[in-house]
Amino acid sequence: MKILVTGGAGFIGSHTTDALIQAGHQVRILDILQPTVHPKGKPAYLHPQAEFIRGDVCDKATLQAALADVEAVYHFAAYQDYLPDFSTYFQVNAVSTALLYELIVARGWTNRIRKIIVAASQAVMGEGRYYCPACSPQKERCLYPSIRLEAQLSKGIWEHACEACGRNLQWLPSDESVATPCNQYAISKFTQEQIALHLGRRYGIPSVAMRYSIVQGPRQSFYNAYSGAMRIFALSLYFDHPPTIFEDGRQVRDFVNISDVVAANLLVLDHPAADYNVFNVGGGKAWTVLDFYNRMQGLTGKAVPPVISGYYRYGDTRHIVSDTGRLQALGWQATRGIEDSIRSYWAYLAEQEEIDDILEYAKTHMKNLHVIRQAGKPE
Repeated sequence: MKILVTGGAGFIGSHTTDALIQAGHQVRILDILQPTVHPKGKPAYLHPQAEFIRGDVCDKATLQAALADVEAVYHFAAYQDYLPDFSTYFQVNAVSTALLYELIVARGWTNRIRKIIVAASQAVMGEGRYYCPACSPQKERCLYPSIRLEAQLSKGIWEHACEACGRNLQWLPSDESVATPCNQYAISKFTQEQIALHLGRRYGIPSVAMRYSIVQGPRQSFYNAYSGAMRIFALSLYFDHPPTIFEDGRQVRDFVNISDVVAANLLVLDHPAADYNVFNVGGGKAWTVLDFYNRMQGLTGKAVPPVISGYYRYGDTRHIVSDTGRLQALGWQATRGIEDSIRSYWAYLAEQEEIDDILEYAKTHMKNLHVIRQAGKPE
Protein backbone atom coordinates (compact mmCIF):
# COMPACT_ATOMS: atom_id res chain seq x y z
CA MET A 1 0.00 0.00 0.00
CA LYS A 2 1.21 3.55 -0.69
CA ILE A 3 0.81 5.65 2.43
CA LEU A 4 1.17 9.37 3.19
CA VAL A 5 2.53 10.27 6.62
CA THR A 6 2.11 13.97 7.39
CA GLY A 7 4.53 15.12 10.07
CA GLY A 8 6.56 12.06 9.15
CA ALA A 9 9.86 13.65 10.17
CA GLY A 10 8.63 13.93 13.73
CA PHE A 11 8.82 11.60 16.68
CA ILE A 12 5.75 9.39 16.17
CA GLY A 13 5.69 9.89 12.41
CA SER A 14 9.25 8.74 11.76
CA HIS A 15 8.94 5.60 13.89
CA THR A 16 5.63 4.74 12.22
CA THR A 17 7.22 5.30 8.81
CA ASP A 18 10.00 2.84 9.66
CA ALA A 19 7.50 0.19 10.71
CA LEU A 20 5.32 0.69 7.63
CA ILE A 21 8.30 0.29 5.30
CA GLN A 22 9.43 -2.79 7.22
CA ALA A 23 5.91 -4.19 6.70
CA GLY A 24 6.27 -3.75 2.94
CA HIS A 25 4.44 -0.47 2.38
CA GLN A 26 5.62 2.51 0.34
CA VAL A 27 5.70 5.73 2.36
CA ARG A 28 5.65 9.38 1.38
CA ILE A 29 6.42 11.92 4.09
CA LEU A 30 5.07 15.47 4.11
CA ASP A 31 6.70 17.67 6.75
CA ILE A 32 7.36 21.39 7.02
CA LEU A 33 10.38 20.81 9.33
CA GLN A 34 9.19 23.38 11.85
CA PRO A 35 12.34 25.06 13.27
CA THR A 36 11.12 24.79 16.88
CA VAL A 37 11.15 21.00 16.44
CA HIS A 38 13.79 20.53 13.72
CA PRO A 39 16.21 23.46 14.11
CA LYS A 40 18.91 21.52 12.26
CA GLY A 41 16.75 20.68 9.26
CA LYS A 42 15.88 17.26 7.88
CA PRO A 43 16.74 14.60 10.48
CA ALA A 44 19.36 12.00 9.63
CA TYR A 45 17.19 9.24 11.11
CA LEU A 46 14.58 9.39 8.31
CA HIS A 47 14.24 6.11 6.46
CA PRO A 48 16.14 6.24 3.15
CA GLN A 49 13.30 4.47 1.32
CA ALA A 50 10.72 7.08 2.31
CA GLU A 51 9.87 9.74 -0.27
CA PHE A 52 10.20 13.16 1.35
CA ILE A 53 8.27 16.33 0.53
CA ARG A 54 8.97 19.47 2.49
CA GLY A 55 5.79 21.48 2.72
CA ASP A 56 2.86 22.78 4.72
CA VAL A 57 -0.21 20.59 5.31
CA CYS A 58 -2.31 23.76 5.28
CA ASP A 59 -1.25 24.58 1.71
CA LYS A 60 -3.85 23.19 -0.68
CA ALA A 61 -1.57 22.61 -3.67
CA THR A 62 1.10 20.95 -1.54
CA LEU A 63 -1.31 18.63 0.24
CA GLN A 64 -3.02 17.72 -3.02
CA ALA A 65 0.31 16.75 -4.59
CA ALA A 66 1.21 14.70 -1.53
CA LEU A 67 -2.10 12.81 -1.74
CA ALA A 68 -1.53 11.75 -5.34
CA ASP A 69 -1.85 7.94 -5.70
CA VAL A 70 -1.81 7.16 -1.96
CA GLU A 71 -4.20 4.65 -0.43
CA ALA A 72 -3.97 5.60 3.24
CA VAL A 73 -3.00 8.62 5.34
CA TYR A 74 -1.49 8.97 8.79
CA HIS A 75 -2.13 12.59 9.70
CA PHE A 76 0.47 13.35 12.40
CA ALA A 77 1.38 16.93 11.46
CA ALA A 78 0.42 19.11 14.42
CA TYR A 79 1.14 22.24 16.36
CA GLN A 80 1.98 21.37 19.96
CA ASP A 81 2.84 23.91 22.59
CA TYR A 82 1.47 25.89 25.52
CA LEU A 83 1.93 29.29 23.90
CA PRO A 84 -1.02 31.69 23.56
CA ASP A 85 -1.08 31.90 19.74
CA PHE A 86 -4.49 30.25 19.81
CA SER A 87 -5.37 30.47 16.15
CA THR A 88 -2.26 28.51 15.12
CA TYR A 89 -3.52 25.38 16.90
CA PHE A 90 -6.76 25.40 14.92
CA GLN A 91 -5.10 26.34 11.65
CA VAL A 92 -2.55 23.52 11.77
CA ASN A 93 -4.51 20.85 13.62
CA ALA A 94 -8.14 21.36 12.59
CA VAL A 95 -8.04 23.25 9.28
CA SER A 96 -5.44 20.90 7.78
CA THR A 97 -7.67 17.95 8.67
CA ALA A 98 -10.68 19.58 7.04
CA LEU A 99 -8.54 20.33 3.97
CA LEU A 100 -7.46 16.70 3.81
CA TYR A 101 -11.06 15.49 3.54
CA GLU A 102 -12.03 18.38 1.27
CA LEU A 103 -9.40 17.40 -1.29
CA ILE A 104 -10.24 13.70 -1.16
CA VAL A 105 -13.94 14.39 -1.71
CA ALA A 106 -13.46 17.14 -4.32
CA ARG A 107 -11.03 15.06 -6.41
CA GLY A 108 -13.15 11.93 -6.25
CA TRP A 109 -10.58 9.92 -4.33
CA THR A 110 -12.95 8.48 -1.72
CA ASN A 111 -12.84 4.98 -3.25
CA ARG A 112 -9.04 5.00 -3.38
CA ILE A 113 -8.42 6.05 0.24
CA ARG A 114 -8.70 2.93 2.37
CA LYS A 115 -8.07 4.61 5.73
CA ILE A 116 -7.20 7.90 7.42
CA ILE A 117 -5.65 7.76 10.89
CA VAL A 118 -5.38 11.05 12.76
CA ALA A 119 -3.21 11.74 15.78
CA ALA A 120 -5.46 13.02 18.53
CA SER A 121 -4.36 13.38 22.14
CA GLN A 122 -5.13 12.32 25.68
CA ALA A 123 -5.49 16.07 26.26
CA VAL A 124 -8.96 15.82 24.67
CA MET A 125 -10.17 14.23 27.93
CA GLY A 126 -9.15 17.34 29.86
CA GLU A 127 -9.24 16.82 33.61
CA GLY A 128 -10.80 13.40 33.07
CA ARG A 129 -13.04 11.32 35.30
CA TYR A 130 -13.16 11.63 39.12
CA TYR A 131 -15.31 10.63 42.06
CA CYS A 132 -15.76 11.90 45.61
CA PRO A 133 -14.72 9.25 48.16
CA ALA A 134 -16.97 10.86 50.79
CA CYS A 135 -20.14 11.47 48.76
CA SER A 136 -19.79 8.50 46.42
CA PRO A 137 -17.57 5.89 48.09
CA GLN A 138 -18.70 3.12 45.72
CA LYS A 139 -17.76 5.30 42.72
CA GLU A 140 -21.38 5.17 41.59
CA ARG A 141 -21.34 8.82 40.56
CA CYS A 142 -18.55 10.13 38.34
CA LEU A 143 -17.57 13.76 38.14
CA TYR A 144 -15.86 15.62 35.31
CA PRO A 145 -14.18 18.74 36.72
CA SER A 146 -13.64 21.80 34.62
CA ILE A 147 -10.28 23.46 34.05
CA ARG A 148 -8.48 24.78 37.12
CA LEU A 149 -8.47 28.55 36.90
CA GLU A 150 -5.98 31.15 38.07
CA ALA A 151 -7.94 31.97 41.22
CA GLN A 152 -7.28 28.43 42.46
CA LEU A 153 -3.80 27.79 41.10
CA SER A 154 -2.34 31.10 42.25
CA LYS A 155 -3.05 29.98 45.83
CA GLY A 156 -1.23 26.68 45.33
CA ILE A 157 -4.46 24.69 45.52
CA TRP A 158 -3.73 21.89 43.08
CA GLU A 159 -6.44 19.29 43.68
CA HIS A 160 -10.05 19.30 42.50
CA ALA A 161 -12.54 19.59 45.37
CA CYS A 162 -16.05 18.19 45.65
CA GLU A 163 -18.58 20.99 45.31
CA ALA A 164 -20.88 19.24 47.78
CA CYS A 165 -18.54 18.45 50.68
CA GLY A 166 -15.24 20.15 49.86
CA ARG A 167 -13.17 16.94 50.03
CA ASN A 168 -10.48 16.31 47.43
CA LEU A 169 -11.72 14.28 44.50
CA GLN A 170 -9.99 11.05 43.45
CA TRP A 171 -9.12 10.35 39.83
CA LEU A 172 -10.34 7.40 37.80
CA PRO A 173 -9.07 6.09 34.45
CA SER A 174 -10.83 7.87 31.59
CA ASP A 175 -12.17 6.06 28.54
CA GLU A 176 -12.92 7.48 25.11
CA SER A 177 -16.37 8.71 26.14
CA VAL A 178 -14.68 11.45 28.17
CA ALA A 179 -14.18 14.64 26.17
CA THR A 180 -13.71 17.80 28.23
CA PRO A 181 -10.80 19.60 26.52
CA CYS A 182 -9.43 22.40 28.68
CA ASN A 183 -6.74 24.24 26.68
CA GLN A 184 -6.23 25.45 23.14
CA TYR A 185 -4.27 22.41 22.03
CA ALA A 186 -6.83 20.00 23.46
CA ILE A 187 -9.77 21.85 21.90
CA SER A 188 -8.08 21.83 18.49
CA LYS A 189 -7.42 18.09 18.79
CA PHE A 190 -11.02 17.39 19.75
CA THR A 191 -12.12 19.42 16.74
CA GLN A 192 -9.77 17.34 14.60
CA GLU A 193 -11.35 14.14 15.92
CA GLN A 194 -14.84 15.36 15.08
CA ILE A 195 -13.84 16.43 11.57
CA ALA A 196 -12.23 13.07 10.83
CA LEU A 197 -14.91 10.81 12.26
CA HIS A 198 -17.95 12.68 10.96
CA LEU A 199 -16.67 13.61 7.51
CA GLY A 200 -15.14 10.17 7.20
CA ARG A 201 -18.44 8.45 7.93
CA ARG A 202 -20.40 10.87 5.76
CA TYR A 203 -18.26 10.22 2.69
CA GLY A 204 -17.38 6.58 3.33
CA ILE A 205 -13.71 7.16 4.15
CA PRO A 206 -12.75 4.81 7.01
CA SER A 207 -11.23 7.04 9.68
CA VAL A 208 -9.68 6.48 13.09
CA ALA A 209 -8.60 8.89 15.85
CA MET A 210 -5.78 7.87 18.19
CA ARG A 211 -5.67 9.61 21.57
CA TYR A 212 -2.04 9.18 22.55
CA SER A 213 -1.01 9.55 26.18
CA ILE A 214 2.48 10.98 26.84
CA VAL A 215 4.57 9.15 24.24
CA GLN A 216 8.23 8.58 25.08
CA GLY A 217 11.37 7.25 23.43
CA PRO A 218 14.23 8.17 21.09
CA ARG A 219 13.82 10.93 18.48
CA GLN A 220 11.65 12.97 20.81
CA SER A 221 12.67 16.54 20.08
CA PHE A 222 15.15 18.21 22.42
CA TYR A 223 13.85 21.62 21.33
CA ASN A 224 10.06 21.36 21.42
CA ALA A 225 8.95 22.90 24.72
CA TYR A 226 5.76 20.84 24.60
CA SER A 227 7.58 17.51 24.64
CA GLY A 228 7.28 17.18 28.38
CA ALA A 229 8.80 15.37 31.30
CA MET A 230 11.18 13.07 29.43
CA ARG A 231 12.89 15.91 27.57
CA ILE A 232 13.04 18.27 30.54
CA PHE A 233 14.29 15.69 33.02
CA ALA A 234 16.79 14.06 30.66
CA LEU A 235 18.35 17.36 29.62
CA SER A 236 18.41 18.56 33.23
CA LEU A 237 20.30 15.47 34.32
CA TYR A 238 22.56 15.63 31.26
CA PHE A 239 23.60 19.21 32.05
CA ASP A 240 23.40 18.79 35.87
CA HIS A 241 20.68 21.44 36.18
CA PRO A 242 17.96 21.05 38.83
CA PRO A 243 14.68 20.63 36.94
CA THR A 244 11.62 22.60 37.94
CA ILE A 245 8.82 20.20 38.80
CA PHE A 246 5.47 21.90 38.43
CA GLU A 247 2.90 22.09 41.22
CA ASP A 248 3.85 19.59 43.94
CA GLY A 249 5.02 16.77 41.69
CA ARG A 250 2.17 14.52 42.80
CA GLN A 251 0.10 14.99 39.66
CA VAL A 252 -0.57 11.65 37.98
CA ARG A 253 0.31 10.91 34.36
CA ASP A 254 0.15 8.02 31.90
CA PHE A 255 3.29 7.35 29.83
CA VAL A 256 3.44 5.09 26.78
CA ASN A 257 6.47 3.81 24.88
CA ILE A 258 6.85 4.73 21.20
CA SER A 259 7.11 1.05 20.18
CA ASP A 260 3.68 0.36 21.66
CA VAL A 261 2.28 3.42 19.89
CA VAL A 262 3.66 2.22 16.55
CA ALA A 263 2.11 -1.21 17.12
CA ALA A 264 -1.26 0.46 17.72
CA ASN A 265 -0.88 2.61 14.60
CA LEU A 266 -0.26 -0.42 12.39
CA LEU A 267 -3.00 -2.45 14.03
CA VAL A 268 -5.79 0.02 13.24
CA LEU A 269 -4.61 0.40 9.63
CA ASP A 270 -5.72 -3.12 8.77
CA HIS A 271 -8.43 -3.74 11.36
CA PRO A 272 -11.96 -3.01 10.06
CA ALA A 273 -13.36 -2.82 13.60
CA ALA A 274 -11.23 0.29 14.16
CA ASP A 275 -13.12 2.32 11.55
CA TYR A 276 -14.90 5.46 12.78
CA ASN A 277 -13.69 5.00 16.35
CA VAL A 278 -11.51 6.85 18.85
CA PHE A 279 -8.87 4.85 20.70
CA ASN A 280 -6.89 5.68 23.81
CA VAL A 281 -3.24 4.64 23.50
CA GLY A 282 -1.68 4.60 26.95
CA GLY A 283 0.90 2.78 29.02
CA GLY A 284 -1.50 1.13 31.45
CA LYS A 285 0.19 2.36 34.62
CA ALA A 286 -0.15 5.60 36.58
CA TRP A 287 2.94 7.50 37.66
CA THR A 288 3.32 10.71 39.60
CA VAL A 289 5.66 13.17 37.96
CA LEU A 290 7.95 13.06 40.99
CA ASP A 291 8.11 9.26 40.96
CA PHE A 292 8.91 9.39 37.26
CA TYR A 293 11.82 11.77 37.89
CA ASN A 294 13.12 9.63 40.76
CA ARG A 295 13.00 6.56 38.51
CA MET A 296 14.92 8.44 35.84
CA GLN A 297 17.62 9.44 38.35
CA GLY A 298 18.00 5.83 39.39
CA LEU A 299 18.26 4.48 35.86
CA THR A 300 20.69 7.13 34.62
CA GLY A 301 22.87 7.01 37.72
CA LYS A 302 22.65 10.76 38.18
CA ALA A 303 21.21 12.61 41.18
CA VAL A 304 20.13 16.23 40.82
CA PRO A 305 17.56 17.42 43.41
CA PRO A 306 14.57 19.05 41.68
CA VAL A 307 13.10 22.48 42.37
CA ILE A 308 9.53 22.32 43.70
CA SER A 309 8.57 25.92 44.43
CA GLY A 310 4.94 26.29 43.44
CA TYR A 311 5.51 26.85 39.73
CA TYR A 312 2.73 25.65 37.47
CA ARG A 313 1.93 25.58 33.79
CA TYR A 314 -1.37 27.30 33.16
CA GLY A 315 -3.64 24.96 31.21
CA ASP A 316 -2.21 21.71 32.62
CA THR A 317 -4.50 19.01 33.92
CA ARG A 318 -4.05 17.74 37.47
CA HIS A 319 -4.43 13.98 36.97
CA ILE A 320 -5.11 12.04 33.77
CA VAL A 321 -4.77 8.33 33.04
CA SER A 322 -6.20 6.57 29.98
CA ASP A 323 -8.36 3.47 29.98
CA THR A 324 -7.16 1.47 26.94
CA GLY A 325 -9.77 -1.29 27.06
CA ARG A 326 -11.21 -0.44 23.63
CA LEU A 327 -7.83 -0.82 21.93
CA GLN A 328 -7.03 -3.96 23.90
CA ALA A 329 -10.24 -5.49 22.55
CA LEU A 330 -8.63 -5.32 19.09
CA GLY A 331 -5.66 -7.34 20.34
CA TRP A 332 -3.26 -4.57 21.38
CA GLN A 333 -1.38 -4.49 24.67
CA ALA A 334 1.21 -2.10 26.11
CA THR A 335 4.37 -4.18 26.51
CA ARG A 336 7.03 -1.66 27.54
CA GLY A 337 7.25 0.33 30.74
CA ILE A 338 8.81 3.70 31.47
CA GLU A 339 12.13 1.99 32.21
CA ASP A 340 12.43 1.04 28.53
CA SER A 341 11.54 4.59 27.51
CA ILE A 342 14.06 6.17 29.86
CA ARG A 343 16.91 3.86 28.85
CA SER A 344 16.34 4.31 25.12
CA TYR A 345 15.95 8.09 25.34
CA TRP A 346 19.05 8.44 27.53
CA ALA A 347 21.04 6.35 25.04
CA TYR A 348 19.72 8.50 22.19
CA LEU A 349 20.74 11.66 24.06
CA ALA A 350 24.23 10.28 24.64
CA GLU A 351 24.65 9.67 20.88
CA GLN A 352 24.12 13.33 19.98
CA GLU A 353 27.23 15.27 19.08
CA GLU A 354 25.85 18.77 19.58
CA ILE A 355 23.18 19.40 22.17
CA ASP A 356 22.37 22.97 23.06
CA ASP A 357 21.46 23.77 26.64
CA ILE A 358 18.07 25.24 25.79
CA LEU A 359 16.22 24.54 29.03
CA GLU A 360 16.67 27.98 30.56
CA TYR A 361 15.68 29.72 27.33
CA ALA A 362 12.48 27.67 27.00
CA LYS A 363 11.54 28.21 30.65
CA THR A 364 12.19 31.98 30.49
CA HIS A 365 10.25 32.27 27.24
CA MET A 366 7.19 30.56 28.72
CA LYS A 367 7.42 32.67 31.89
CA ASN A 368 7.47 35.85 29.82
CA LEU A 369 4.32 34.70 28.05
CA HIS A 370 2.71 33.87 31.44
CA VAL A 371 2.42 30.20 30.56
CA ILE A 372 4.61 29.27 33.53
CA ARG A 373 3.47 31.01 36.71
CA GLN A 374 4.16 30.72 40.42
CA ALA A 375 1.67 30.39 43.26
CA GLY A 376 1.63 33.44 45.47
CA LYS A 377 2.99 35.70 42.73
CA PRO A 378 0.57 38.14 41.03
CA GLU A 379 0.30 37.81 37.26
